[in-house]
Amino acid sequence: MVHRAEPSGRHRLLGLLWALLPVAVFAVLFWYGRAHTPQYDRALFGQRGTDAMRLKAQLGTALLGLALVQVVLALWMYGRIPRVPAARPPVRAAHRLTGLAAFLLSLPIAQQCLVAYGVQLTSTRTALHSVAGCFLYGAFVAKVLVVRHRRLPGWALPVAGGALVCAVVVLWYTAAFWFLHGFSAPGL
Repeated sequence: MVHRAEPSGRHRLLGLLWALLPVAVFAVLFWYGRAHTPQYDRALFGQRGTDAMRLKAQLGTALLGLALVQVVLALWMYGRIPRVPAARPPVRAAHRLTGLAAFLLSLPIAQQCLVAYGVQLTSTRTALHSVAGCFLYGAFVAKVLVVRHRRLPGWALPVAGGALVCAVVVLWYTAAFWFLHGFSAPGL
Protein backbone atom coordinates (compact mmCIF):
# COMPACT_ATOMS: atom_id res chain seq x y z
CA MET A 1 0.00 0.00 0.00
CA VAL A 2 1.39 3.34 -1.05
CA HIS A 3 0.89 6.14 1.43
CA ARG A 4 0.68 9.65 0.00
CA ALA A 5 1.83 12.41 2.27
CA GLU A 6 -0.70 15.01 3.25
CA PRO A 7 -0.09 18.35 1.55
CA SER A 8 1.62 20.91 3.72
CA GLY A 9 -0.07 24.15 4.71
CA ARG A 10 1.98 25.94 2.04
CA HIS A 11 0.83 23.52 -0.68
CA ARG A 12 -2.79 23.82 0.41
CA LEU A 13 -2.55 27.62 0.29
CA LEU A 14 -0.98 27.46 -3.17
CA GLY A 15 -3.75 25.09 -4.30
CA LEU A 16 -6.38 27.47 -2.96
CA LEU A 17 -4.78 30.40 -4.79
CA TRP A 18 -4.78 28.44 -8.06
CA ALA A 19 -8.44 27.54 -7.50
CA LEU A 20 -9.30 31.20 -6.94
CA LEU A 21 -7.59 32.37 -10.15
CA PRO A 22 -10.63 31.66 -12.38
CA VAL A 23 -12.83 33.54 -9.90
CA ALA A 24 -10.39 36.45 -9.95
CA VAL A 25 -10.47 36.57 -13.77
CA PHE A 26 -14.26 36.67 -13.71
CA ALA A 27 -14.28 39.35 -10.99
CA VAL A 28 -11.75 41.62 -12.74
CA LEU A 29 -13.61 41.45 -16.07
CA PHE A 30 -16.93 42.09 -14.34
CA TRP A 31 -15.51 45.01 -12.35
CA TYR A 32 -13.89 46.58 -15.43
CA GLY A 33 -17.07 46.15 -17.46
CA ARG A 34 -19.10 47.89 -14.78
CA ALA A 35 -16.55 50.61 -13.95
CA HIS A 36 -15.58 51.96 -17.35
CA THR A 37 -17.68 54.18 -19.59
CA PRO A 38 -18.99 52.29 -22.62
CA GLN A 39 -17.86 53.55 -26.03
CA TYR A 40 -20.87 52.71 -28.19
CA ASP A 41 -19.22 54.00 -31.36
CA ARG A 42 -16.28 51.57 -31.01
CA ALA A 43 -15.38 49.86 -34.30
CA LEU A 44 -14.72 46.15 -34.85
CA PHE A 45 -12.38 45.64 -37.79
CA GLY A 46 -13.62 48.95 -39.22
CA GLN A 47 -17.29 48.04 -38.78
CA ARG A 48 -19.65 50.10 -36.63
CA GLY A 49 -23.20 49.83 -35.39
CA THR A 50 -25.31 47.13 -37.02
CA ASP A 51 -22.41 46.13 -39.28
CA ALA A 52 -20.25 45.47 -36.21
CA MET A 53 -23.09 43.47 -34.64
CA ARG A 54 -23.40 41.39 -37.81
CA LEU A 55 -19.65 40.74 -37.84
CA LYS A 56 -19.73 39.77 -34.16
CA ALA A 57 -22.64 37.43 -34.86
CA GLN A 58 -20.68 35.78 -37.68
CA LEU A 59 -17.53 35.47 -35.58
CA GLY A 60 -19.59 34.19 -32.66
CA THR A 61 -21.18 31.55 -34.87
CA ALA A 62 -17.71 30.45 -36.02
CA LEU A 63 -16.67 30.32 -32.34
CA LEU A 64 -19.68 28.12 -31.56
CA GLY A 65 -18.66 25.82 -34.43
CA LEU A 66 -15.13 25.53 -33.05
CA ALA A 67 -16.50 24.81 -29.57
CA LEU A 68 -18.62 21.97 -30.97
CA VAL A 69 -15.58 20.59 -32.81
CA GLN A 70 -13.76 20.74 -29.46
CA VAL A 71 -16.49 18.65 -27.84
CA VAL A 72 -16.39 15.99 -30.57
CA LEU A 73 -12.59 15.79 -30.47
CA ALA A 74 -12.61 15.52 -26.66
CA LEU A 75 -15.20 12.75 -26.76
CA TRP A 76 -13.10 10.94 -29.37
CA MET A 77 -9.86 11.37 -27.39
CA TYR A 78 -11.43 9.88 -24.27
CA GLY A 79 -13.17 7.01 -26.10
CA ARG A 80 -16.71 8.26 -25.49
CA ILE A 81 -17.98 7.86 -29.08
CA PRO A 82 -19.46 4.37 -29.58
CA ARG A 83 -18.08 2.24 -32.43
CA VAL A 84 -15.35 4.75 -33.21
CA PRO A 85 -11.77 3.50 -32.85
CA ALA A 86 -9.44 5.11 -30.33
CA ALA A 87 -8.12 8.50 -31.33
CA ARG A 88 -4.61 8.73 -32.69
CA PRO A 89 -2.15 11.43 -31.54
CA PRO A 90 -3.11 13.88 -34.33
CA VAL A 91 -6.58 14.16 -32.76
CA ARG A 92 -5.03 15.50 -29.57
CA ALA A 93 -3.07 18.05 -31.63
CA ALA A 94 -6.23 19.00 -33.54
CA HIS A 95 -8.05 19.48 -30.23
CA ARG A 96 -5.33 21.83 -29.00
CA LEU A 97 -5.22 23.77 -32.28
CA THR A 98 -8.99 24.24 -32.47
CA GLY A 99 -8.96 25.32 -28.82
CA LEU A 100 -6.29 27.88 -29.55
CA ALA A 101 -8.20 29.07 -32.63
CA ALA A 102 -11.40 29.39 -30.57
CA PHE A 103 -9.62 31.35 -27.85
CA LEU A 104 -7.99 33.71 -30.36
CA LEU A 105 -11.29 34.17 -32.22
CA SER A 106 -13.03 35.06 -28.96
CA LEU A 107 -10.64 37.88 -28.11
CA PRO A 108 -11.74 40.54 -30.65
CA ILE A 109 -15.39 39.73 -29.93
CA ALA A 110 -14.86 40.06 -26.18
CA GLN A 111 -12.77 43.19 -26.52
CA GLN A 112 -15.47 44.81 -28.65
CA CYS A 113 -18.22 43.85 -26.22
CA LEU A 114 -16.32 44.89 -23.12
CA VAL A 115 -15.13 48.25 -24.46
CA ALA A 116 -18.21 49.19 -26.48
CA TYR A 117 -20.89 48.04 -24.03
CA GLY A 118 -19.23 47.02 -20.77
CA VAL A 119 -21.14 44.81 -18.36
CA GLN A 120 -24.80 45.76 -18.56
CA LEU A 121 -27.48 44.41 -16.27
CA THR A 122 -30.40 46.36 -17.75
CA SER A 123 -32.32 43.40 -19.21
CA THR A 124 -32.32 39.64 -18.85
CA ARG A 125 -30.57 39.17 -22.19
CA THR A 126 -27.81 41.72 -21.61
CA ALA A 127 -27.24 40.60 -18.01
CA LEU A 128 -27.01 36.94 -19.04
CA HIS A 129 -24.70 37.84 -21.92
CA SER A 130 -22.47 40.05 -19.76
CA VAL A 131 -22.13 37.53 -16.95
CA ALA A 132 -21.54 34.67 -19.40
CA GLY A 133 -18.85 36.71 -21.15
CA CYS A 134 -16.95 37.23 -17.91
CA PHE A 135 -17.55 33.60 -16.93
CA LEU A 136 -16.12 32.38 -20.26
CA TYR A 137 -12.63 33.62 -19.45
CA GLY A 138 -12.79 32.36 -15.88
CA ALA A 139 -13.84 28.97 -17.25
CA PHE A 140 -11.01 29.09 -19.77
CA VAL A 141 -8.47 29.68 -16.99
CA ALA A 142 -10.06 26.86 -14.97
CA LYS A 143 -9.80 24.44 -17.90
CA VAL A 144 -6.15 25.31 -18.51
CA LEU A 145 -5.39 24.79 -14.82
CA VAL A 146 -7.23 21.45 -14.75
CA VAL A 147 -5.36 20.24 -17.84
CA ARG A 148 -2.02 21.17 -16.25
CA HIS A 149 -2.67 19.58 -12.83
CA ARG A 150 -2.76 15.81 -13.18
CA ARG A 151 -3.69 15.11 -9.54
CA LEU A 152 -7.26 16.37 -9.82
CA PRO A 153 -10.19 13.94 -9.93
CA GLY A 154 -11.19 12.51 -13.32
CA TRP A 155 -14.45 14.46 -13.42
CA ALA A 156 -12.70 17.86 -13.19
CA LEU A 157 -11.66 18.06 -16.85
CA PRO A 158 -15.08 17.28 -18.36
CA VAL A 159 -16.72 19.71 -15.93
CA ALA A 160 -14.26 22.50 -16.80
CA GLY A 161 -14.55 21.82 -20.53
CA GLY A 162 -18.34 21.55 -20.31
CA ALA A 163 -18.57 24.87 -18.44
CA LEU A 164 -16.49 26.50 -21.15
CA VAL A 165 -18.67 25.14 -23.96
CA CYS A 166 -21.85 26.08 -22.08
CA ALA A 167 -20.57 29.64 -21.75
CA VAL A 168 -19.96 29.78 -25.52
CA VAL A 169 -23.49 28.47 -26.19
CA VAL A 170 -25.07 31.03 -23.84
CA LEU A 171 -23.04 33.85 -25.39
CA TRP A 172 -23.98 32.75 -28.90
CA TYR A 173 -27.68 32.46 -28.03
CA THR A 174 -27.87 35.82 -26.25
CA ALA A 175 -26.01 37.75 -28.96
CA ALA A 176 -25.41 36.05 -32.33
CA PHE A 177 -28.70 34.14 -32.43
CA TRP A 178 -30.55 37.14 -30.99
CA PHE A 179 -29.15 39.41 -33.73
CA LEU A 180 -29.57 36.92 -36.58
CA HIS A 181 -33.13 36.16 -35.40
CA GLY A 182 -34.21 39.80 -35.78
CA PHE A 183 -33.26 41.07 -32.31
CA SER A 184 -35.27 38.40 -30.54
CA ALA A 185 -34.65 35.01 -29.03
CA PRO A 186 -37.18 32.71 -27.40
CA GLY A 187 -37.06 32.98 -23.63
CA LEU A 188 -35.26 36.32 -23.53
